[in-house]
Amino acid sequence: MGKYNFDVDINRRGTDSLKWDVAANELPMWVADMDFQAAPEIRAAIAKKLEHGVFGYSDIVDDWYKAYQNWWKTRHGFDIQKEWLVFSTGVIPSISSIVRKLTTPNEKVIIQTPVYNIFFNSIINNGCRPLESPLKYENGEYSMDLEDLEEKMSDPQASLMILCNPQNPAGNIWDRDTLEKVGQLAEKYGVTVVSDEIHCDITAPGKDYVPFASVSDTCKDISITCIAPTKAFNIAGMQTSAVVIPNKFIRHKVWRALNTDEVAEPNAFAQVVTIAAFNEGGQWLDEMREYVFANRHRVEEFVEKEIPEIKVVKAEATYLVWLDISGLGKTSDEVAHFIRKETGLYITEGVEYGEAGRYFLRMNVACTKATLEDGLSRLREGVNKILR
Repeated sequence: MGKYNFDVDINRRGTDSLKWDVAANELPMWVADMDFQAAPEIRAAIAKKLEHGVFGYSDIVDDWYKAYQNWWKTRHGFDIQKEWLVFSTGVIPSISSIVRKLTTPNEKVIIQTPVYNIFFNSIINNGCRPLESPLKYENGEYSMDLEDLEEKMSDPQASLMILCNPQNPAGNIWDRDTLEKVGQLAEKYGVTVVSDEIHCDITAPGKDYVPFASVSDTCKDISITCIAPTKAFNIAGMQTSAVVIPNKFIRHKVWRALNTDEVAEPNAFAQVVTIAAFNEGGQWLDEMREYVFANRHRVEEFVEKEIPEIKVVKAEATYLVWLDISGLGKTSDEVAHFIRKETGLYITEGVEYGEAGRYFLRMNVACTKATLEDGLSRLREGVNKILR
């Protein structure tokens, strides 16, 4: 038995939860937040701040920098210099600001699809065009198509790439060699790489990810990395993240962008939760990973035995299971809508992540085992009704 109990059912209905704002008969397993309470250590830090009772403007404190530096050094073997770190209210606000600052209207931003759907918003809303380099999907696994990526990077209108590392929704942990080749191509064609690494701490027990900027001096010099404790510690509503920019010239531009867009100042709890998460939350995180990856394995076993018409894509990161439904002969929007209507199970249609996701569904398994079993039963019921 571990120190923490992830089987506790927390009722999130009626709590202004985006995820759980659904009908009474519906089970939401879509948006990427967890149904677990934040670590007691984080909640205690919030309570201490709350007890103080004054919530004015905050300076960035040394302990905030040290929390990030120590975590990345000890957990991921990467030395982050203090001056590389810039506070931001979130990874997506950072990416949107970066797109605005480092491109001009109608330029292209490279993304590797299927990929997190909000990347499209950050690109299109800022007057640019997504340039898709689809991942290769072979034998149930994804890999980068480096030939296609080079072709896209060679486009003189493409000066920026958003990398998802680890990959959402497919769950890949990109290896060092692959990332090094991305860096080499980016340098060759004058492309800046924005690496979204928000899922980096949600990896299979015993597995680690490779920070893009740690791979080589080239990767370090041409990159901007977005990191945060929010996904791994289930504190997304606290609006806190960091941007890592080793290159001094790029760092100044990003710093100006974040300040111009007014997303560079912390709320009263943003640093409190970050420091507590990274300094005191390690054991909670490790136990959560064990629990979530046991859930992933349960999905794999259940689907193979009970719903053989669909396949689970192999993955080593995230609590998001990517389901190949191509065997059903229907598109993801048709299948997702039908399953929700017939069973109440709310999962995400893969086409939201680009054309490459048209025959996939995304399912969030960061929930209690009881919730997971309910969701799997509903998934089986929905697929069986489609097959009738």
